[in-house]
Amino acid sequence: MPGLFDQQEKQAQTKAQPLAARMRPRSLEEFVGQRHFLGKGMLLQRMLQADRLGSMIFYGPPGTGKTSLGQVIALQTQCHFAVLNAASVGVKELRTELEAARDRLSRGDGRTILFVDELHHFNKTQQDVLLPDVEAGVVNLIAATTANPFFSLASALISRSQVFEFKTIDEEDIAQLLRRALADKERGLGETGAKATDEAIEFLAEICDGDARRALTAFEIGVLSLDENNKVFNLQVAQESIQKKAVLYDAKGDQHYDVASAFIKSIRGSDPDAAIYWLARMLVAGEDPRFIARRIVISASEDIGNADPQALVIANSAAEATERVGMPECRIILSQAVTYLASAPKSNASYKAVDAAIDDIENNRIVPVPTHLKDAHYQGAKDLGHGEGYQYAHNSGDGWVDQDYLGVEKTYYEPVDRGYEAEIKKRLDELRQRRSGSDDA
Repeated sequence: MPGLFDQQEKQAQTKAQPLAARMRPRSLEEFVGQRHFLGKGMLLQRMLQADRLGSMIFYGPPGTGKTSLGQVIALQTQCHFAVLNAASVGVKELRTELEAARDRLSRGDGRTILFVDELHHFNKTQQDVLLPDVEAGVVNLIAATTANPFFSLASALISRSQVFEFKTIDEEDIAQLLRRALADKERGLGETGAKATDEAIEFLAEICDGDARRALTAFEIGVLSLDENNKVFNLQVAQESIQKKAVLYDAKGDQHYDVASAFIKSIRGSDPDAAIYWLARMLVAGEDPRFIARRIVISASEDIGNADPQALVIANSAAEATERVGMPECRIILSQAVTYLASAPKSNASYKAVDAAIDDIENNRIVPVPTHLKDAHYQGAKDLGHGEGYQYAHNSGDGWVDQDYLGVEKTYYEPVDRGYEAEIKKRLDELRQRRSGSDDA
C-alpha cells in the first residue's frame, strides 16, 4: 500500500534531478533529432508501428538522445524497462537482469527491454552472455555506445541487432528543447518566471555542439542564478553559464574524417608538430584512441614502409599499449609513435607494389604457377613434373640463385633511395642486374 508521503518523496526526487533528466521526452512526439531513422516512414518508425523491434544498438556521441529514446520505446511498447551501465556492473548483475526477464516472461508479465549503456566497456566474452537471451527473444536489447560498434562490439551481437547511428542534434532542435524547458512548469523552469532572449538561446544551441544535455545543463545553471530583480537569461548570462566551449568535432558528420585526414597527411608530410596538433584535437574531442592507433599502424606501412621498418614495430606496439592502457595515459604512447612516424624517412613503394599486383590480377590474364615452383610433396606430383628443376636458394653460397619465380617479366616493388630502403634498393638492383646479365648471356 502506498505510504502517505510517497507522492511527496517522488516529487522531491524529480525536483532533485538535473533539468536534462527531468525534460527527457515521454513520447515520440516530444523526441527531437535523429530524423534520418525516426522520421515519418523511416526504419525505426516502421519497426515501432509494426511492433517488431528486435534488438538495437544505439551508436553516437553523448547528449544525442540514446537513453531518452530507449525509455520512450519502453513506454510506447509497454515493456518493462531495465537499465544497466556496463562501466559500473559486471556479468553477475547482467545475469540477474536476464533471469528476471525470463521470470517476467514466463509469468505472462510481458517482455523486457534491457538497456545497457556504454556496452563497449564489456569485453567480447562478457558481451557473449547476452546472446542466448537476445536470440531467444527473452529481452529486447538496446545497447548504447559512444564507440564504433563495428570495432568495439562482438560481431555476433551486431549480426543479431539493428544498428542506429545517432548524430549530433541540430541547433534548431536544441533551441526548441530550451524553449520547451523554459515554458514547462511541471518539469522545466516555467515556475521561475524567467524569460530568455533569442540571442542567448541561439548562442547555447550553437556552442553546445549538438549535445542537448550540455545545453540544458548550462541553461538551468544560468536561469537559476538570475537575480530576482532581473529574470532575463541574456547572452552575457549564457556565456557565463557555459564557460568553456567543447571542441568542435564531427558536428556536421565530416569533422571526424577531416581531422583524421589532416592527421595522416601531416605524418606523411614529415611535420611532427602538425601531426601532434591533430592528434591532440582528436583526443580532446573524445575520439576513440583505438581508432587513432589503427590509423597510425596503417600509416607506418603505407607511408613509411621499408624506409624505416622499425616504424611499423613502434606503431603496432603503440596500438597494443593503447588497448591495454586506455586514456588518459595512452596519449603519451600515441604521441611517441606519432612523432617517430612523422620524423621517419618515407616510402610508399610497398603500398604501390601490392596495389599494382592486385590491379594486374583483376584486369589482366592470371599468371600460372611455374611448374618448377609447384608443390611436389604429395603422391603423384613428381609424375606431373611438379617441382622439377627447382633450385634451393640456401644451397648457394650467397643464398641466391638465378631462378624464375613468376614466369613473366614484371617489376612491382621499386624501392626508393631513402632511409633503410636505400639499402634494399642497392641489393635489389644488384640482384636484378645479375639476373638480367644471365639472361643476356
